Amino acid sequence: MFTTDEFAYFAYGSNMSARRLVARVPSARVVASGFVSGCRLAFDKISNDGSGKCDCENTGVAGDRVYGVIFGVAFRDRVVLDRFEGAGAGYEPKTVHVETNVCGLDALTYFATKKRFGLTPYHWYKRHVLIGAREAGLPADYIRAIEAVASVDDSQQSRAEKEARLYD
Repeated sequence: MFTTDEFAYFAYGSNMSARRLVARVPSARVVASGFVSGCRLAFDKISNDGSGKCDCENTGVAGDRVYGVIFGVAFRDRVVLDRFEGAGAGYEPKTVHVETNVCGLDALTYFATKKRFGLTPYHWYKRHVLIGAREAGLPADYIRAIEAVASVDDSQQSRAEKEARLYD
């Protein structure tokens, strides 16, 4: 499943989009999809621009699940992944147990540390999350729940256009 020079990374937000993650971390490759129990997806991580980003929020409720994509990432790219994930500056890297349709495995993910209730993601950010969820074949009701999250225009039009070009 993984080579000796890779670690498992569980993406549950915008990095579920393989195209987005590979553009940032070239060694990343999709391995499987799966879920983490006892957590729920929230858009309550406050970004530097004030918008909401995804968080794998611990609820302790066994029936709650955050679905996502497991990637194999080269150890040499860990520093790059940490930078894009905001490790130490809004997200904290942690190991989680991920269940797949084949097996369970431990993977690195990132939990939000700078949170605020009531945040709204930008349209382009939510689009990354939805594209990744659809690519991974995540459950339809989970995708519908993401679709139902309100989102807003980014006041920095150039950033929104740059993010959209990734899929051209």
